[in-house]
Amino acid sequence: MRGEVVAMRNQRRGEGMECRESSADFRTNEWIDNEVVGCDFEDVRHGKRLRQLLEQLSRRVGATTPWACQDWANTKAAYRFFGNERISESNILAGHFACTRERFSASPGFPLLVLHDTTELSYRREDTASIGILKKIPAGHKGRAGLYTSCGILMHSSLVATREGLPLGLAAIKFWNRDKFHGANALKRRVNPTRVPIEKKESIRWLENLKHSTELLADPGRCVHIGDRESDIYELFCLAQHLGTHFLVRTCVDRRAGDGEHTVRDAMKQAPVRGLHRVQVRNKQGDFSTAVLEIRCRRMVIRPPIGKQKDYPELILTAIHASERDTPKDREKIDWKLLTDLPVRTRQEAAEKLDWYAQRWKIETFHKILKSGCRAEEAKLRTAERLVNLIAILCILSWRIFWVTMLNRTRPGASPDEAFTELDQYLLDELVPDKPARNQTAPLAHYITKLARLGGYLARAHDPPPGNTVIWRGMSRLTDIELGIMIGVKLVGN
Repeated sequence: MRGEVVAMRNQRRGEGMECRESSADFRTNEWIDNEVVGCDFEDVRHGKRLRQLLEQLSRRVGATTPWACQDWANTKAAYRFFGNERISESNILAGHFACTRERFSASPGFPLLVLHDTTELSYRREDTASIGILKKIPAGHKGRAGLYTSCGILMHSSLVATREGLPLGLAAIKFWNRDKFHGANALKRRVNPTRVPIEKKESIRWLENLKHSTELLADPGRCVHIGDRESDIYELFCLAQHLGTHFLVRTCVDRRAGDGEHTVRDAMKQAPVRGLHRVQVRNKQGDFSTAVLEIRCRRMVIRPPIGKQKDYPELILTAIHASERDTPKDREKIDWKLLTDLPVRTRQEAAEKLDWYAQRWKIETFHKILKSGCRAEEAKLRTAERLVNLIAILCILSWRIFWVTMLNRTRPGASPDEAFTELDQYLLDELVPDKPARNQTAPLAHYITKLARLGGYLARAHDPPPGNTVIWRGMSRLTDIELGIMIGVKLVGN
């Protein structure tokens, strides 16, 4: 197939090359082979089925399993794969993790960011026991107050990204439900939460993913782990120091500092303003504006919680406070309080750390693609184990969509071969005519824009770069066209 496509392209250009290769030698979606080749299944057939499922789901992003599989035989095989006790998310994601490590090693510079966050995947089921409790929310019934039990799965993921925001892939992932930590809240009502061992809290997920991602990437000194206020955990700070890696987290606790007679907030009130930093922000209506932040930073001794001071050492960390000068009318005022083990000596270094923390929103976008694009919450599988296996596959697909989108924004001048096969490029040239004003577009951006136009992107002069939605629509349509071409060449060319 590859040779026949190349021949058609060359014939169109007047070079007259003849086709010499068989259509069986070409495979679409070569990126899928890279993401699954490192998977280790007990049965080799499971690896073949995983590749087929990932290819089927990538053809119809957001489709149900029967729609993606197209017939009962493939649908039944997919359900058996999801429900197989010998298959878990670790088997499915092993190849992707290996590829993440390779992309991490090939990316130059310091640092590379490891973004951590938790998301909830909720499902409506009459029997909540088969999936597990997500949360209990108040619900009135005939004038009487009650609780409604929502079932679902929690997912804590760790996404590796460059400083420019290009996602390199997942480095760790954890799925669970609240059944395991059912008694944790009751325990915290009787005991000071700071005295509850971290192993008995859901917060242990932050430490586990920090450890697993650091071990996977095998270069802790190049990593900066970034988290929101949920990651303000003293045990996490100590673990990062033990592993030799770095962290940058937003704090929610006013910790004891110095000699223990004052707190971080008290110390930062005395810190002078190092300078101003301007960032672009967007309100709920999608309108952009520029926020002017006052930056304060100070290196200080941070003490462990009183209930754990015998178990954990004091740490020397840098506190960075960035507060917006004026109070905006159409959004919340920016007030970031960050802690990091990295030294900050100048205003430029402090502003750099703020830019790194701002990249944390990339993992929110990844979760949005998983839910809105791949529609992970609309799956009808009955048990948590089956849902987790499906979600693990959709995580690989979500990363791919996000990677293509951000590649256009971070490396538009790269070679198109990084994201597109020869067949992809040939079809995009044939299907989407070039616009005269865009002939000088960078090579990779040129083809990504064409892909987005297949998904409904208008590519007007003042339009922003294409987003994830038009990218996943374009990918689905392009794959369908490729399949039609392959069938046509097989029927006519052979």
